[in-house]
Amino acid sequence: MAADSPEALKKQLKLYAAIGGCLFIGTILTVAVAVVPALDFGDRGFSQGDLVIGLLIASVKASLVMYIFMHLNHEKKLIYLIYGMSGFFAICLYFLTKLSFIDPIKYVGFFTGGE
Repeated sequence: MAADSPEALKKQLKLYAAIGGCLFIGTILTVAVAVVPALDFGDRGFSQGDLVIGLLIASVKASLVMYIFMHLNHEKKLIYLIYGMSGFFAICLYFLTKLSFIDPIKYVGFFTGGE
C-alpha cells in the first residue's frame, strides 16, 4: 500500500504515529498493571488477574502491529482463517493447562522410595 501523493503519505504517517502512540501507551499500561498497587486486580501483588489484564493489553498491541505495520488488514480471507484457528488452539491449550492443575497426578512413593 504505497502512497501515491504527498497527501496520502501524510495520512499514512499520521496513522503510523497514532498506532505508535497507542503501542507506547499500551506498554505503559502493561507495566502499570504489574507494579502500581492502585491498578492491582485480584490478590495483593502480581496475581492471575494482573496477568489476564496484561495479556489482554498485549493481545490488542499485537493485533495493531499485525493489521497496520504488517499490512494484514488487506489480506485474503484464508489468512484470517489461519490466524483465527491459531488463536482458537492457543486458547484450547490454555484451558487444557488449567485443567491439568485442577486434578494433578500424585506420584506418592515413586520418588521417595516408600509407599
